[in-house]
Amino acid sequence: MIEVTQNNRETKGEFSANFDGRPAGLMTYSWAGDDKIIIDHTEVEPAYNGKGVGKAMVYKAVEFARENNLKIIPLCPFAKATFQKNEDIRDVL
Repeated sequence: MIEVTQNNRETKGEFSANFDGRPAGLMTYSWAGDDKIIIDHTEVEPAYNGKGVGKAMVYKAVEFARENNLKIIPLCPFAKATFQKNEDIRDVL
């Protein structure tokens, strides 16, 4: 099972993924003003490639954006591709 947690700081933050209790991925972001975050990097441990870890972190960022009335700028190629493939999350772009 994938569990995603968030660590939000003043200018940057991250979403960390654990798969069955083991570190599986990390997605970092930077704040762009008060109402936007820029996803700048997504990294998944090789053992968890293809298991939905990266997508779970992007969806957690989308949930965070919706709850806080934020927009997301996906600069990271993985996050950008995830938004292109999933129309249901484009409302936060």
